[in-house]
Amino acid sequence: MLVVLEGIVMCFVLLFVCVVGIANGPVGLVTFYEPEVQDRVVELGLTTRERIKRNTALAALALFVPALLLVPYMVYGVNGAVGFREGFTQMLVISLIYGLFDRLFIDWWWVGHTRTWIIPGTEDLMPYIAGKTLVVKWVGTLVGFPLMYALIAWIVALVG
Repeated sequence: MLVVLEGIVMCFVLLFVCVVGIANGPVGLVTFYEPEVQDRVVELGLTTRERIKRNTALAALALFVPALLLVPYMVYGVNGAVGFREGFTQMLVISLIYGLFDRLFIDWWWVGHTRTWIIPGTEDLMPYIAGKTLVVKWVGTLVGFPLMYALIAWIVALVG
């Protein structure tokens, strides 16, 4: 049960990053949009390439630091997991909870079915998450994160 709660904590971390990132409008997180949208936003003068690069770095830090540090801490430090199997299983459950939250709530519903993420002047480029990007995001959720947590669990098992 604690692992489910920790998965929900990670959902709130993700939600917090998104809310802060778009606090002044969705252009703040244009880094998550397709290159065509980014190009258009720069052409419209709504942001610059430099600001997109800076926001990309900040978003990556805000998302990956909790995934790389907080999740293993919760599993091994808080839950007291021991060894590869126990640690990996718990991290896998947590990552699937927040990964599905990201794919279904953030990407599918919030970005895809509300007006919150619409950047005026780019409506013709919708949907903002389509085709290849959608597949890459699902592969990351279902394969990438589990592989990352398998590596972390393996390292902890070797060291611990």
